[in-house]
Amino acid sequence: MKPFRVLVGYALASSLCLSSAGAMAQVITEFTDGLSDGAHPLSIVAGPDGNLWFTEYNGGDQIGRITPEGVITEFADGIANGAQPFGIAAGPDGNLWFTEQSSNFGINRVARITTSGVVTEFTSGITQFAHPTFITAWSDGNLWFTEDLGNAIARITVSGVVTEFTDGICKPSSCPPFGATPTGIAAGPDGNLWFTELNNNRIGRLMPNGAISTYGVGISPGSSPFAIAAGPDGNMWFTENTGNRIGRITPAGVITEFSAGISPDARLFGITAGPDGNIWFTEQFANQIGRITPDGVVTEFSDGLSVDANPSGITPGPDGNLWFAEAGGGIGRITTGVPSDVIFMDGFD
Repeated sequence: MKPFRVLVGYALASSLCLSSAGAMAQVITEFTDGLSDGAHPLSIVAGPDGNLWFTEYNGGDQIGRITPEGVITEFADGIANGAQPFGIAAGPDGNLWFTEQSSNFGINRVARITTSGVVTEFTSGITQFAHPTFITAWSDGNLWFTEDLGNAIARITVSGVVTEFTDGICKPSSCPPFGATPTGIAAGPDGNLWFTELNNNRIGRLMPNGAISTYGVGISPGSSPFAIAAGPDGNMWFTENTGNRIGRITPAGVITEFSAGISPDARLFGITAGPDGNIWFTEQFANQIGRITPDGVVTEFSDGLSVDANPSGITPGPDGNLWFAEAGGGIGRITTGVPSDVIFMDGFD
């Protein structure tokens, strides 16, 4: 069995519920035992079974599961060769749902995996070469995902029926060279879906009636908005992959960017709200985990990350800590200093 690695870095605790705690140790632990060589873990989410589930973009086209204790199991049966699983989300049906970006013959899929590891793939209704990317559950009881090359937002029911929505999303003819390229997607506290447009440098909003609005004022040119998540403050927060900033957008569409405290050329990837009342994000090129308060104060953590870990997706775990995928070949955990029985309400269903 390969040993896991633990080192400690220190930072002040969040002022929310933790101000009396003083200096809290942020402990990073990496887990590699049970991962296939070249697995390339990419996206990660907390499952309904109390474990974390993640995609393996390479290394056998698998879905991985890790317990809070760090035991990893991989599932490959039922996943097409060359599937390249990318995004993953917990569905309203008690299963996990993930996207497959494989461009083999232009066939893309969205798949469902039960907590016991049974996989079902769905292709009907997905346009060829659409390239499904991130996926999220919404309050309508369905899963919604982005198609970055298809320039669409798509909905899949828990029975596998897909509908694509393209009205209001910029096409290559108007937004060269690739169109809007919708990428990240998340449900907002305002009852809408919010998504990023990587190439068009904008944030989009999809309302329950299907109307799409986009917002770009306040985003620096060439920033490439990537992942997006609901914050603890009622706003949406997003990473700028090439812009090297964290962005915040209010429900009214007012955008603010934050760059102070972020390492140069960090290549920000995943983002999530933490149980400590802050927003946490990953820095692939800088090989760090970042934390930003709702007021915009950034702290970076790197002690405990192996060389070329390339942290990517990040999510809160059932243990009160943050868990992240390492595209370099591991799963990481960073403590938040919040007990697992402390629950923060997110303010929406």
